This record gives sequence, C-alpha cells and structure tokens, in this order.
Amino acid sequence: MNDLARYTTNWNYPTAVKCGVGRIAELSKWCESLGMKHPLLITDPGLADLAMTRDAAKACGAAIFSRIKSNPTGQNVEDGVAAFKVGRHDGVVAFGGGSALDAAKAVALMAGQTRPLWDFEDVGDNYLRVDVNGMAPVVAVPTTAGTGSEVGRASVITDEAEKVKRIIFHARMLPSVVLLDAALTTGLPAKLTAATGMDALSHNLEAYCAPGFHPMAAGIALEGMRMVREWLPRAVIDGSDLAARSEMLVASAMGATAFQRGLGAMHALAHPLGALYDAHHGMLNAILMPYVLQANRSAIETRIEAAAQYLHLPRPSFSSFLDWIVGLREDIGIPHTLAAIGIDDSSAERVAEMAVADPSHGGNPIAFTAAQYRDIFTAAVEGAL
Repeated sequence: MNDLARYTTNWNYPTAVKCGVGRIAELSKWCESLGMKHPLLITDPGLADLAMTRDAAKACGAAIFSRIKSNPTGQNVEDGVAAFKVGRHDGVVAFGGGSALDAAKAVALMAGQTRPLWDFEDVGDNYLRVDVNGMAPVVAVPTTAGTGSEVGRASVITDEAEKVKRIIFHARMLPSVVLLDAALTTGLPAKLTAATGMDALSHNLEAYCAPGFHPMAAGIALEGMRMVREWLPRAVIDGSDLAARSEMLVASAMGATAFQRGLGAMHALAHPLGALYDAHHGMLNAILMPYVLQANRSAIETRIEAAAQYLHLPRPSFSSFLDWIVGLREDIGIPHTLAAIGIDDSSAERVAEMAVADPSHGGNPIAFTAAQYRDIFTAAVEGAL
C-alpha cells in the first residue's frame, strides 16, 4: 500500500476537510457544490503567476486577485471587495499562505456588507452587525503549513492608519470546504517552511498553555506539538517530502483548531511587531517563543513537564522542553534574536502597551503588565534568555 494513501481522508473538524495529495483536482467540484460558477481566487503576488495557481483558477472558472501584502491591510480587503463586485463573482477561493487566506475570508465577509470593515472587529458583540446574507461562500486551499487560517473563524488585518493589527470575526467566516493537498506546499523555500512551521508550533503551544478549560483543544494542541517535533525538520531538509508536508499541514490546522482555547504573549507581542515593522508573523513567533516560555515558567512548569513527557524528550522537564525549542530553532535556521531581523528596542514602550491591549494577551497564563512585556521584548532583541 502506498504510504501516502494514509493521508487521503475526509473529516469534519471543525469544517469539511478534504486531505490528500492531488486533491486540488476536486476544487471545481466543491466550488460547484456551494453554487459557485465564477469565483474570485484570492492569493498573494508570489503565487499569482505560478502554474498551480493558474491551473486552479482555470479549473473552477475563477479570476485571480493578488494585491495582498504579507501582513494584509484594510486597503487590500477593500480592493478585493471591489474586484469581487466588478467581476460579479459568486464565491471566493482562498489560495495561499495565511496572509492570502485571511484576506480572502475578509473579502468574502465584506462582499455584501454596508458597514466598514473595522465595525466587525472582534470586540464585544460586533459580530452581530454582520449581514450574514451578504457573505460569500469560501473554499480554502492552504499552500503553507503555519497559520491554519483555513479552519479559522477570523482574519487578522492591519489597520495601517493606526498601525495596529485587528481581528475580524464571525463564526460563518469559517470556510465551507478545505483542501489540504501537500503537493501544493512543496515549492515553499526552506526558510519559509521553517518560519511557518514554527507558527504552527506557537499556536499549539500557546493553546496548550492557556488557562481556560477546554480539554479537547488541549489534547489537539499536545498532539500537534508532537507532529511538529517529528516532521518539521524533515520538511525543512527536504521540501519534496510529501509525508512531512502532509503531517505539517494537519499540525497547522490542529493549531488553529486548538487556539480557540486561547493564545498568549507570543501573539500579543507578534501582532504589534508585525504591524509596526511589517515582519513575518511566523518568524516573530518563532523568535519570541523561548523568551515568552521563560517568562511564563512559574505558571506553566508542571504543564510543560507533562508535554515534555508526551514528546519523549530526554529527562522530561521544563528545561528540556526549552532546550528542545532552542535547539529546533537553531537546526532549522531561525535567528535567536529580533535584532537579527532588523528590530531594535527603540519602540519598546509602544510595543509593550500594544501587547497589553492585544486580544491574545487575555489568554496568557500570566497577566503580564506593560513593564513585563517590555522586558520580554527587550530580552528577545538582545538574546538574553
């Protein structure tokens, strides 16, 4: 039996997921099942001219929109909505990494709304403002294993005027169908494979450490971490390893499924840093990870020791878990400091205040003050672990 056959499967958790190499061939079928005759395929500029993207668009009769930044902006969403309306499209194919998927889901949300985008920020009961009948259906096709946006009910969009990332939320932003086809991820360079893979790890890890009661999410997060430990180095070393790519796609989706339990200080810091410096979200989480773990140690040591045992780390403990994170980063080429990607501490106070205000702050095991966030950020700039 072909070893890859085990990756060809269907499940509904939380949405309809069609997993398996080559399943992009089913795209037109699933679009038709949702009533799409002329969808808008939304992707990023780096993918727009690739054969796999053009072939996917042709198969389902889609036009391609690709004016999406690596940290998608409100303007990107507005431009996408304009293209959707001008082209008289009847659905959205979200095709690409987390940025394209987030933007695409936001475009599908906004396609038939009369209120501005920021009116649907995930604050209070803003989601009740959404005209559900104005939302367009979405089929999601991730080409990276990182954000898990394909199974998420929200989009992270940068408000350029305020230089802040805002979370746009509605339960029906969850795509109707997801195609997890590892063959679409094999062209991702090693550096991006590493950064996006660490993003998947950050989602699973922060969900696992979040203090809220959600045992199902905690279990998913724990297994997601195990999969990243086993398969991310393989995916970085050999991008054509379809088994590793398949496992990482699933680990990514697991992280986004699990983090309904909560995220934490990694994301509370990564969001403002992404907004201020336009840095890659996964890379930010990867660099911040050990510094946040260390800062949270007093609240999570017992839980992390249990995770270390599950991961079969030598001498399972908080220290061995932290050593694994630092070693993994080194092995796959993640820098040890924020300074290495051009971020200094000149905005430390502003970053700290933004972190306290970020929605992810509420899921951290310790309610850090702005001063504590400043210290974590400064440590990550300097490499003081």
